[in-house]
Amino acid sequence: MKIATFNINGVKARIDTLTTWLRDSQPDVAILQEIKSVDEGFPRALIEDLGFNVVTHGQKGFNGVALLSKLPLEDVTRGLPGDDSDEQARWIEASVVGDVAVRICGLYLPNGNPAPGPKFDYKLAWMDRLLARARDLLASEQPAIMAGDYNIIPQAMDAARPEVWRDDALFRLESRAAYRRILNLGFTEAFRARETGPGHYSFWDYQAGAWEKNNGIRIDHHLLTPQAADLLADCWIERDLRAADKPSDHVPVWVELRP
Repeated sequence: MKIATFNINGVKARIDTLTTWLRDSQPDVAILQEIKSVDEGFPRALIEDLGFNVVTHGQKGFNGVALLSKLPLEDVTRGLPGDDSDEQARWIEASVVGDVAVRICGLYLPNGNPAPGPKFDYKLAWMDRLLARARDLLASEQPAIMAGDYNIIPQAMDAARPEVWRDDALFRLESRAAYRRILNLGFTEAFRARETGPGHYSFWDYQAGAWEKNNGIRIDHHLLTPQAADLLADCWIERDLRAADKPSDHVPVWVELRP
């Protein structure tokens, strides 16, 4: 099973980019963030015509997550538990049933800037709720993946210029500590299980020639329960898609699971 997480940065603005990628790269499951569309406005038919089942958790103009799967999707839930008042569309999960059933959780973690401030407080509170959901996934003892745009730079080597991110919500100590608390429950960060060196990024800003200068950061992650980590065959970043026509500022990050 090949699973890709991809912050598409507006599904309607980049529908040609998305459908071309789906045809060319052929994920079994695609986890999308920042669809920036309400559910009824999502271009479902174009994606279903490519052979994908589609579930969405949308929001007008902001946020929004989706799961696209060539395999059946079961037990779909929307919204991260722990705060019934939270109206931001940042979490969707479902069981994907192939050779083995995998619980796939797609997330778009809050950016948190400016920090400190209310947006940063919301980010940290959201991560507390994520920690609680992560504990429940571990307790289920099933293969599960929490994947998406975490808006977290885990280590200095995950940024081309870490010094400029020092006070940013993506790299502040509080953010990285909250991320580490989740990992320390027993999750495997798939990319770092396969690649230990620096210079690997999944996001390049549109401004100041960041792509051309390779001034990137790695903020899109797959976190695997032990049962999913046992199935991990590979993890890679589809870097070249950033050079495509009308690209997202993110590129897909893939995992391959084999029973």
